[in-house]
Amino acid sequence: MSGAGLAVLSPREGEFLLEIGFGTGSGLAALARAAGPRGRVLGVDPSCGMMRRARRRVARTGHAGRVDFIIGDARRLPLAEGRLDGVFMSFTLELFPTDAIPRVLAECRRVLRPGGRLAVVAMSRAGNAGPYARWYRRLHNLLPGIFDCEPIMARRALEQAGFRIERSQAGKVWRLPVEIILGCKGESALDGQVPAGYAGTS
Repeated sequence: MSGAGLAVLSPREGEFLLEIGFGTGSGLAALARAAGPRGRVLGVDPSCGMMRRARRRVARTGHAGRVDFIIGDARRLPLAEGRLDGVFMSFTLELFPTDAIPRVLAECRRVLRPGGRLAVVAMSRAGNAGPYARWYRRLHNLLPGIFDCEPIMARRALEQAGFRIERSQAGKVWRLPVEIILGCKGESALDGQVPAGYAGTS
């Protein structure tokens, strides 16, 4: 499913790209390959353990010289405004507390250049989720440390953050509904602001 999200982002040679929540580094390696020798890729993740694994994986692909790693929080990205061509998140946005999602997306908008793209793959609450999704949500409520992703309304979250939706598709992972959303940064009344709230759990 992450591969489908990368295809939606459609990274191009020479671009400056960011992955938030890079995990074991497979997405970073794919982004670095697509960006080519003239491009640059940055990964932000809160886990030192994941960074060590991702560094080794990227090094094995031969793209280590194009990738920079930062241990940090996506609510406070250490990047100047309007620097990036694309941002990628796969099963990451739903890990944040509900009230932090607007801040994360506002930071994505801030660091993207005009016309920059944000691709999000997320467990979804959209539509008729079915019994497996209902069971998962019960397990999440009972054991949040194990079932740590809370399904969200990804498209709604991006729209509320001021992104123009370019593409939206549904999928499934382990019979659980997933959204793959591509948003584009255009001019918005929300520029320079954090949206007041996110109604993605209603």
